[in-house]
Amino acid sequence: MLTLVAFVVALGILIAVHEYGHYRVAVACGIKVLKFSVGFGKPIYTWRLKNRPTEFSIGMLPLGGYVKMLDEREGPVDPAERHLAFNTQPLRSRAAVVAAGPAANLLLAIVLYAVVNWSGLQEPQAILASPVAGSIAERAGLRGGERVQQAAFGDEELQDVRSFEDLRWRLTQGALSGRDVQMLVSPAGDQASGNDTNPVPTRSVVLPLSQLRAADADAQLFRKIGIVGPWTQAVIGELMPGGAAEKAGLRSGDVVLRVGDRVVVDGQQLRETIRAAASSAQGPTQTWHILRAGQALSLPVTPEVRQEGSQSIGRISAYVGAPPAMVTVRYGAIDGLWNGAVRTWQVSVLTLKMMGKMLIGEASLKNLSGPLTIADYAGKSASIGWTAYLLFLALISVSLGVLNLLPLPVLDGGHLMYYLWEAITGKGVSDAWMDRLQRGGVAILLGMMSVALFNDVSRLLG
Repeated sequence: MLTLVAFVVALGILIAVHEYGHYRVAVACGIKVLKFSVGFGKPIYTWRLKNRPTEFSIGMLPLGGYVKMLDEREGPVDPAERHLAFNTQPLRSRAAVVAAGPAANLLLAIVLYAVVNWSGLQEPQAILASPVAGSIAERAGLRGGERVQQAAFGDEELQDVRSFEDLRWRLTQGALSGRDVQMLVSPAGDQASGNDTNPVPTRSVVLPLSQLRAADADAQLFRKIGIVGPWTQAVIGELMPGGAAEKAGLRSGDVVLRVGDRVVVDGQQLRETIRAAASSAQGPTQTWHILRAGQALSLPVTPEVRQEGSQSIGRISAYVGAPPAMVTVRYGAIDGLWNGAVRTWQVSVLTLKMMGKMLIGEASLKNLSGPLTIADYAGKSASIGWTAYLLFLALISVSLGVLNLLPLPVLDGGHLMYYLWEAITGKGVSDAWMDRLQRGGVAILLGMMSVALFNDVSRLLG
């Protein structure tokens, strides 16, 4: 139920803001707006504002919306009102009305990001877990426990890293844009803060992400990079009844010191050791050396072997790793708004780059998501809290704004493409060409929707 409510609310807000952008600029340009609708189909509720000609309505199907303006191409117009019709407006006014919808979504994203920045967000500290074996991070010399203080792309100026999520975002950008990431880290195990007389020793580490041909922004991408999560203590959490952990005699709160002869640095290393048990030449059984209430114990643990795609991995049916150390990330009024604008720009650019890569075959079409995945994320983010839900809304708002600016005839970007042609040639696109382009645009859009829906179903069934 929460998923459905969160999904409908999200769609309603994003569609209403998009259409209000069209409506507000149309009114400002002196265009008569006949109807403003959020949703399609039979109206659930309609109303009018005093002394306004516009009918506002909410439709039964919350999968879109529209703003109907006075237009000679859609019906007869009283000569006395011809100056109020959309088609009689100068080119700059028509372009402004069309561009206002996507612009409203991008402005909404800026505001949402800013609100989260102002209110503060609890995020894991930028302390690295043990890198995945053979990964870029391991080859760069990272061992786990390092605190990332600053980072930058290539030779750019280093900037402070406020949290692990901040670092993760930079790594995503670097991997998908083919840029190396330079990090300034303090040594493993050094959690102290430096001062002028006794500064924390640091070293520079470069992750050559330009060598990584990243096609998907998924979990496998971060496994290739080697940084999959923040540092956590190797503690056993909640156990599932009848699972491998319970059968081995493990208890919640047990601290794992060694597995066999290998010292366990953190929860990430322990998870990797459990995963690798399925393919171990010595068999899946491992000898765990643990600390329980101050007493050292040794237990034989046999992880369950499960299939993950074509790979066999080990599982113990228990939560592995203590919650990471957290930090409150909060910005001031100006910095929060500026950061919101920067994040909106970065997400927009990254979205366009991913679309471009999918178009030329450098990125997988599996990155396309449809309504089922969006609904799932809406429910999950809402269950976490209002800040996570606002971040979800901001991300989808950016995606909606960018998608509508694509030069497809059925989208706002397609209409802007027509106006660009009109500005260059001095005449509009002919009705014949308009019809052909509209048909082509519908075909492309339906194809994209089909792929997105197929991906949704595949994720749910997988």
